[in-house]
Amino acid sequence: MINYRDLFVGSDTRVPLLDGSERVYTNLDNAASTPALKAVEAVVSRFLQYYASVHRGTGFKSQLSTHAFESARHTVMDFVGAHASTHTCIFGKNTTEMINRLALRFPFQPERDVVLVSLMEHHSNDLPWRGVARVIHCGLLPDGRLDEAQFDRLLDHYGDRLALVAISGASNVTGYINPVHRLAEKAHAVGAQIMVDCAQLAPHRRVRMGDLQDAQHLDYVVLSAHKMYAPFGTGALIGRRDLFEQGEPDHRGGGQVEFVTVDEVAWTGAPERDEAGSPNTVGAVALAAAITQLEEIGMEAVAAHEAELTAYALEQLGRVPGLRLFGDTDPTRASERVGVIPMQVEGVSHFLVAAILGYEFGIGVRAGCFCAHPYLLHLLRVDEMQARRVREEILSGRRESMPGMVRASFGLMNTREDVDWLVESLHRIRRGEYRGRYIQDPATGEFFPEGWKGNYEDYFTFKHMGEKHSAG
Repeated sequence: MINYRDLFVGSDTRVPLLDGSERVYTNLDNAASTPALKAVEAVVSRFLQYYASVHRGTGFKSQLSTHAFESARHTVMDFVGAHASTHTCIFGKNTTEMINRLALRFPFQPERDVVLVSLMEHHSNDLPWRGVARVIHCGLLPDGRLDEAQFDRLLDHYGDRLALVAISGASNVTGYINPVHRLAEKAHAVGAQIMVDCAQLAPHRRVRMGDLQDAQHLDYVVLSAHKMYAPFGTGALIGRRDLFEQGEPDHRGGGQVEFVTVDEVAWTGAPERDEAGSPNTVGAVALAAAITQLEEIGMEAVAAHEAELTAYALEQLGRVPGLRLFGDTDPTRASERVGVIPMQVEGVSHFLVAAILGYEFGIGVRAGCFCAHPYLLHLLRVDEMQARRVREEILSGRRESMPGMVRASFGLMNTREDVDWLVESLHRIRRGEYRGRYIQDPATGEFFPEGWKGNYEDYFTFKHMGEKHSAG
């Protein structure tokens, strides 16, 4: 297995532990956000010397910044196999914003007002559609996979009313990869379009939108830079140019008009029509730099690294007594999923497990429902009565008994040694071999070790810092 750690900023950064020692941080929370590539840091640092306002500026720095911004746009489109003649790329701040933008711009009609989503979706690919259309949820198989037979039945039932299928490319909970091109062909057959949330898929697998003449093409994809090793606040919506060349933008301001009078507005074309105000030029440059690095490595190599790591993790985690894994636990099928592994430790709150891993072992994971409540309720077999009780407790300000899991998620920086340390740490938790006395905050459900004080300003401050805790 190739070790890619040296490609990343902060790969040797040490963090404090409860016993007063320090340890190199083990980041297993990549499904939430990924660390920055050194190549991204270098490109951004080089670009900042020339940073200026984009579009219509006459100075050299402004012209260069415009060139960099538009080059970044083309880099993103090439990465997902989009074509400039039929597609456009709109920049925003993250995947959530970009799905909301599409939801507000999509031309729903009274006779076509249905959006089909799955029960495995992140809230970002469910809630935006509820505000603009009739949302129908496709069910799941017991193991959490999409129930494609039900998907077919829903297409038959709602076919001539279906406007859009909105589906995750890969789940942020179980790592399942959906057959998006097959689903696209089915959606197009009934006159609908498809949007694929690629936030979890794009960092790990090659995405190809395809020609609009291809029955299996993807009409829209969305992704986030902060999940692709470029944490500078950028998201991208790549979609059909014919949609964004018409209609009115949902955000309004400067940079998106041809001419304005007190009575009339003449909007400009795509993509500027949907990019009101000064854009995040640095973020776009960072995303393009990350994509360039990923393509130099090769997305096939990225996928192979992750599959090998995931298979190894499933084998080792399967030997931890009392540890329950969710989703597909077969190591031989690791290449068919992304490296997201949800789990529970028998008899120990998921909030407590995550806290101990962080405070005592220097491991970053995620605990809770991962912004996918319907999916977690399905996987945990929480019935309607239980769900109602949990809802009432949460609305009363108490989350101690909120159901959830611990999620370990891999990125390109991770190694087998990271897996070994996670497995050893879970063994110790199962044996009760941790030193802290943990107290739960009822309002959040999170646990904190009694007496802990995080001296964060020793590690980061906006004032001048010494060299004591600088990254390696």
